Amino acid sequence: MSVIYNNGKELNLKNTPYDDVFRTLLNDCSSLIIPVINETFGEHYTGKEKIVFSQNEHFLNRQDGAEEERITDSCFKILSEKPKKYHCECQSNDDNSMLVRFFEYDAQIALDEGEVKENVLTVEFPYSAVLFLRCSERTPDRMRTRINTPGGSVEYDIHVIKAQRYAIDDIFEKGLLFLIPFYIFTHESRFEEYENDDVMLKKLKSEYEIIRMRLDELAQKEIINEYTKCTILDMSNKVLQNIAASHEKVREGVKAVMGGQVLDYEAKKIRNEGIEQGIERGIERGIERGIERGEAKQLIGSVISLRKKLNISDEEACNLLDVSFEQYQAALRLMEENNTEP
Repeated sequence: MSVIYNNGKELNLKNTPYDDVFRTLLNDCSSLIIPVINETFGEHYTGKEKIVFSQNEHFLNRQDGAEEERITDSCFKILSEKPKKYHCECQSNDDNSMLVRFFEYDAQIALDEGEVKENVLTVEFPYSAVLFLRCSERTPDRMRTRINTPGGSVEYDIHVIKAQRYAIDDIFEKGLLFLIPFYIFTHESRFEEYENDDVMLKKLKSEYEIIRMRLDELAQKEIINEYTKCTILDMSNKVLQNIAASHEKVREGVKAVMGGQVLDYEAKKIRNEGIEQGIERGIERGIERGIERGEAKQLIGSVISLRKKLNISDEEACNLLDVSFEQYQAALRLMEENNTEP
């Protein structure tokens, strides 16, 4: 769930670890969301489309004059022949206020790019969906918003994704790797059984051994890169630590199979080293007054090192280092102008 602030004070809706995992996957491995969009909206994106994220902080004015800042889980545009904007939320359980929140978010997202011409305001609402991590008989298959106006009624759907409906074979066959960290919710109702029955626990661990093996195969075939694989494993462990906090055998058994603590995998190590060396600060300053050769050399070296270690492109390496590709190119030009080897 998203955080709400009212005049600087935090209110009762707070992020969960699952929201954090959802956003981390979107930011660090954004291409993973494209198969989910295809599955949910019946699209046919190839996976090579560029994703552009919008601001996720929106200010809502209340009748009493108070101003609330709401933070959506994700709002992004997929650039293709016909660019479309999407708004997705991650929800542990369904609740009665969800439709109200969606309308508030969607309306504000639409207003952000609204356009007034000849006394006509035109707004475009995003394609919206919610990912339910838990399901029950009352969890809806579809939600809808109806807007009655003096000019007529308008309706639009909020699509529903039920994570627990997808078996492991479905996830890999459809490329829904984004859902892997949340797969443990499928087993939540049987945690007590796993805790007290070693045979059943072994079956659970075997299932996660298959997940790990299939992720390794995708990385070896370069369908995903090592960074993406490690992020999925890392986020799977984060979800596990919270959902199975009171079930030690489940928590430690699955964690052992999935690789334990992988927070400090190679990409993050390189990125952190770069920040410590002042690369980020130096490049920001260098765009304005000419990049200093030492700083440019550090940046280029970090990009090349990350590219080789993870077998990714220069542009992907720049994204992981939190610098723009244009800044990297500027560093290359400076080194060329000075006849300096990176």
